[in-house]
Amino acid sequence: MSQKPSRSVPVVRSVCPHDCPSTCALEVELLSDTTIGRVRGAKDDPYTDGVICEKVARYAERIHHPNRLLFPQRRDGKQNWQRISWDEALDEIAERFMAIETEFGSESIWPYQYAGTMGHVMRGSTDRLRDAKNYSGQYHTICSLIASVGFLAGTGKLAGPNPELVAHSDCIIIWGTNPVHTQVNLMTHAIKARKNNGAKIVCIDIYETATMAQADVGIILRPGSDGAFAAAVMHVLLRDNLADMDFMAKYSDFGPEFSEVLQKCTPEWAAEITGLSDKEIVEFATLVGTTPATYFRFGYGFTRQRNGATNMHAALCIPTMTGAWQHKGGGAFFSNSGVWGLDKSVILEGGVPHGKKARSLDMSAIGPVLTGDPKALKNGPPVKAMLIQNTNPAVVAPEQALVRQGFERKDLFVVVHEQFMTETAEMADIVLPATMFLEHNDYYTRGGHSRVLFGPKHMDPPGEARSNHWLINQLAKRLGVTGGGFDLSDRETVAETFARSGYGKLEEIAKTGFVERGLAPEEASFSTGFAWPDGKFRFAPDWEGVRKKQGAEWTCDPKIMPEFAGHFDANEPNDATHPFRLATSPARAFLNSSFTETPGSQKREKTPRAFIHPEDAEELDIADADMIQIGNRRGQVTLKAQLFDGLQRGVVIVESLHKNAAHPDGQGINTLIGSDPAPPFGGAAFHDCAVWVKPAQATAQT
Repeated sequence: MSQKPSRSVPVVRSVCPHDCPSTCALEVELLSDTTIGRVRGAKDDPYTDGVICEKVARYAERIHHPNRLLFPQRRDGKQNWQRISWDEALDEIAERFMAIETEFGSESIWPYQYAGTMGHVMRGSTDRLRDAKNYSGQYHTICSLIASVGFLAGTGKLAGPNPELVAHSDCIIIWGTNPVHTQVNLMTHAIKARKNNGAKIVCIDIYETATMAQADVGIILRPGSDGAFAAAVMHVLLRDNLADMDFMAKYSDFGPEFSEVLQKCTPEWAAEITGLSDKEIVEFATLVGTTPATYFRFGYGFTRQRNGATNMHAALCIPTMTGAWQHKGGGAFFSNSGVWGLDKSVILEGGVPHGKKARSLDMSAIGPVLTGDPKALKNGPPVKAMLIQNTNPAVVAPEQALVRQGFERKDLFVVVHEQFMTETAEMADIVLPATMFLEHNDYYTRGGHSRVLFGPKHMDPPGEARSNHWLINQLAKRLGVTGGGFDLSDRETVAETFARSGYGKLEEIAKTGFVERGLAPEEASFSTGFAWPDGKFRFAPDWEGVRKKQGAEWTCDPKIMPEFAGHFDANEPNDATHPFRLATSPARAFLNSSFTETPGSQKREKTPRAFIHPEDAEELDIADADMIQIGNRRGQVTLKAQLFDGLQRGVVIVESLHKNAAHPDGQGINTLIGSDPAPPFGGAAFHDCAVWVKPAQATAQT
């Protein structure tokens, strides 16, 4: 939302720290050394453009919340919390870690963190300790991996035409993302393009989202069918002479073999898989084939399937076939994370090198890891201790029943460094209070744009809250580790990172608050060649080449991966017992499990609910607002039904993530999601789940 500044109140520059592609530049009213007022988007930032989401606009609710953690606490033998000092906490943690390492080896300790803050210094500090002590590594699979490898499979680089260029687009395709909920700035720029030059907005998703309600054209697919839809679109482009054959000949590996494959991918064939009519498929293909300046903005949502990487790759093939990359306002974009050129060595360095690098455990498989699954543990020792920062796995991780079972182990020592007493913190042995973004120094990259932003410390933290960086450095001293980043302050770490990266001096960067890393237009749009050695886009992906670029691990037999772009039938199958497909799409006022504690967000989101088609509900004898159960072999969840005809039959949407405690049975929606890795390199398939649905009073099946 856009806000006008209050007069005569000091306003400081900052950055939104949350897991969102926009990473908005902020202006914050600083009422005192400990108090903020209104938060608004920075008007002089071309992408933020003065607009931020309602969650962050209400940030004073969060930073001054009465339930913020203010001092270290330890659980006593009676399961009550006792206040302790930082020295007591750090001494005990160090003592326990060293004893566990002596008995079970360093790999039995697993630091676990993710994107509760997107600041590189605060996130990277955990890895500095991990590397220095040779604790178990973390394979980052829970968010962007599936989408990233799908995009790399075509272009060879995570980059694309700057999102501001939608101002020059004649058609904007918003595919698999709901920016009204998750990156409001994208929608702002798209609507401006429609107003200024008549651009048509098309939204492709699995239900009628708030974004689709504002679009000119809405296309509602069955979950996991994006690859089939893309293949049929390419069939029509070739059939109707709408493909740019000259562009493909010069800048892609397109050839007779792929053309022959597409001959079979007719609209009629795809209609059976997608649930669309063949007319809808042809009309979309004709639109993009006759509109050169078409901009495809791809999101994460449609890739959170077991076939998600191939869905991304197939969709990405469409602008290559039409040659949209050549035109200003055309092409495709997912993330700019390939353009930063950051040297983050100072964040990670310290201690002494080790001989054998420790194993890397899949963060999405935390449930199997903590319950002793040999495969998940890579046949290594059990995890006996965890230090958890920036994430809330007791709510956000898949297979919640296993996660909870793991945290309930009596032999597992858990430390949680948090801003609130989350459900993960409630299961810890020691809980430590963490700072928020205005209370420490850090820098941030924005996947949805092309700037690196500096977020300085502007205020003192409440109580005894301390930053991730401070905690890691203090703990390291007690563990006998010094040097490198362990001896620097957070601001010194930012300054040294910028210097090593060739960005310049922090003092100068701080004057504007950013470093521009945008590529030259022709490089960003791949209009003169793609980032593979031969400069050609890949319709036939080199998955091994992608693996090397991404630094990923094979999690499947490479032979199962399709040779060409198209539909990959790899998703969790429905059967007579599990006839529905469940997807856990983002809520508007929550961000994963963040903001669930703030009054404004709670007021909008209310209670957990499941969107279900009225005809499905009628067959199941379910009325609007009835309590229902959704389940599968992993467990069952109770929540309210909301009848909604903006989705296909056989599909259930739960906009997540409410607290587990918000459900009558205390079981959150991720109870039902599998932790098995998506092909080819892993990742959690949050939107790919086969379930049954019944009235709550019915006897559940598994």
